[in-house]
Amino acid sequence: MPRNRETRRQILDRSYELFYQQGFNRIGVDEIAAAARITKRTLYNHFASKDELLAAALDDQQALALERFRRWGDSLVGSPGEVVEQIFVGLAQWASKPRWAGAGFTRLAMELADLKGHPARAIARRHKAALEAWLGERLARDGVAEADVRAREIALLMEGATTLILIHGDVGYALSAGAAARRLIEVRPPLCSVA
Repeated sequence: MPRNRETRRQILDRSYELFYQQGFNRIGVDEIAAAARITKRTLYNHFASKDELLAAALDDQQALALERFRRWGDSLVGSPGEVVEQIFVGLAQWASKPRWAGAGFTRLAMELADLKGHPARAIARRHKAALEAWLGERLARDGVAEADVRAREIALLMEGATTLILIHGDVGYALSAGAAARRLIEVRPPLCSVA
């Protein structure tokens, strides 16, 4: 059976939505086929397995999500501390949306934690590394010392805030993390003197 690009696109879009909303293990290929308005046979004509479909859907969404984040992040203005804090305000706004379920790449990597070689984990790792690299580049461009180190610390605050928002249902964690991130950028530790 010939493969159709529109059908493949439909499968990728619907499967990512379902994986994001319900998780990899809780959604079956029957539900994905129904959501994409195709038969299960058509789904398997495009993807040999559910694992292959997840990897393709994540790979596809990773590129789209990274581009959206870069465009949004590059539009932020202000001092480096203000820009960093705005990122967390954006996280709080995102987390306030109905049916928000956290960062899909993080959730899927956690769900597949026992499957070290799963391709979806590698895609999630690349996605998070690309976001951190973008942040390091932005901080360096804005003149922040040790930009890569600060980017890693801020990425840690973002992941922690996202997790705590999911656990407590309180977007205030994003704002608190944003204030901490701003201090990382603006408050320079005193130089140690040798006695």
